[in-house]
Amino acid sequence: MALINVVKYIAESDEEFAWKYPSDGIILGSQLIVNEGQQVIFVKGGQALDVFQAGTYTLATGNLPLINKLINLPFGGDTPFPAEVWFINTTVKRNLPWGTPSPIPLMDAKLGFPISARSFGRWGARIVDPLSFLTQIIGSQVTADATKIYEYFVGKLIQVLSESISKTIHSGEASILEIGTQLSKISEETIGTAKLEFEKYGIELLSFDVESINLPDEELKKIQAVFEKTLEAKELSKVQLGGAYAAIKSFEVMNSAAQNEGDNSMGSLVGAGIGLGAGLPIGQKIGQNMDIEPDGHQNTKRSNVDRIKELKALIDEGLISEEDFAKKRDEILAEI
Repeated sequence: MALINVVKYIAESDEEFAWKYPSDGIILGSQLIVNEGQQVIFVKGGQALDVFQAGTYTLATGNLPLINKLINLPFGGDTPFPAEVWFINTTVKRNLPWGTPSPIPLMDAKLGFPISARSFGRWGARIVDPLSFLTQIIGSQVTADATKIYEYFVGKLIQVLSESISKTIHSGEASILEIGTQLSKISEETIGTAKLEFEKYGIELLSFDVESINLPDEELKKIQAVFEKTLEAKELSKVQLGGAYAAIKSFEVMNSAAQNEGDNSMGSLVGAGIGLGAGLPIGQKIGQNMDIEPDGHQNTKRSNVDRIKELKALIDEGLISEEDFAKKRDEILAEI
């Protein structure tokens, strides 16, 4: 009794979309097993012919009409006939990874400078038209998995994704630092456009989820540095415009002088006045009121009475202590 050849395929991975039976010499009488979630297509000369749904078949001229018509199958015997047998996986594929091959160059309207966006996520699909998929995608390959399908469509996917991200960022709707709030919208826009491209090749794009849109580390560090400098400049500008800045700096000067044990408090105050006089308006005011010019020399042109009056104004404003006032006043009176 002749051995029965069995033609079947058990997918090694859920990511397999199509697989070619390794022998192109099929014998009539062989048993063909098509599992659930599979379709089998016989191909001759690049032309897709007979199709088998899930089930078990004994191959004969009766269930291979198109092949028989093309090559006039022999009746009985074990002479093989040339044909390719393709197993097409029609099950749903989900959680397939995708990622941008390289950063997408964009102009961020909110940040005001160019950026490079990267993105990654998951996608899902299934084959709904095996004949269309086989004739347009497979070609001369011996297998087709999720990676190959993704490589085939990645250009279109990234194009659609880039357009959606660009529209969101260029419009000022969100900067790259806020883009996380727009992931669902970008995912919906991308799948809505890209699925039409997949359908042309017999594939239904079930999902395209954008899990993250981010910047390369070096660009993120640059943006953070710019923000730090910008915020510092804004805050400095605010306090310089108000009188609070003078009081704050004066308090810091007095506090620093009080903590300096190496100098007497009056000397520390004078030194602080010189330093501030060289760089800050409040320092100049203190230095001038205490007879210190920006170059550190004492002003001798004013009368001693005026100098004491100015000291009194400083103590009234709370810029110097009564002890400092008394010491300086005694020094001026000693010069008379």
